[in-house]
Amino acid sequence: MNERFLRQLDFIREVDKLKHIVRRSYITDGSRRENDAEHTWHIALMATVLEEHVVGEQPDMLHVLRMLLIHDLVEIDAGDTFAYDVQGNMDKFDRERAAAERIFDILPKDQGEEMMNLWLEFENGSTIEAQFAAAVDRLQPILHNYATEGKAWLEHGVTSAQVLARIDSITLSVPEIGCWAKELIADAVQKGYLLP
Repeated sequence: MNERFLRQLDFIREVDKLKHIVRRSYITDGSRRENDAEHTWHIALMATVLEEHVVGEQPDMLHVLRMLLIHDLVEIDAGDTFAYDVQGNMDKFDRERAAAERIFDILPKDQGEEMMNLWLEFENGSTIEAQFAAAVDRLQPILHNYATEGKAWLEHGVTSAQVLARIDSITLSVPEIGCWAKELIADAVQKGYLLP
């Protein structure tokens, strides 16, 4: 086999580790926490289903899906930083960038650079594709928390103000869904799933 193919196989084996990274969100029946690979599949499918709600210029969906598929690979090394962990988020980008450099360097140079650029684009949120990808990434944990009656939110003392602060990307990319998410958050507070 040629070296390029062998490096691609090494990368494929390495990213299988994503299945072992456990997130704070529970699956919708509340029986266990989801892993990063499940999260990645779910948000890629969500993007495909919710694409029609994007207003204005339409994102290149293949680009969105590729971004979603790789955006959390860095957590193989950096771990899943809880969205509401102020201390953990202070050096999150640096930890994740180091992880991205190591993981994407396993690939042939051209593919590694392409993946690094996709990851940076997602992190920077500078394109409509990155904004839509971020929107579904932020929406999914809200749906899971609502379905589990706020299980992860209540375990960690998360407030509605904290959740609302994270949904700007939803409102920016898909305003209709952003408004709906705000209503869902208000309902979650009323039902006791989320602290006011």
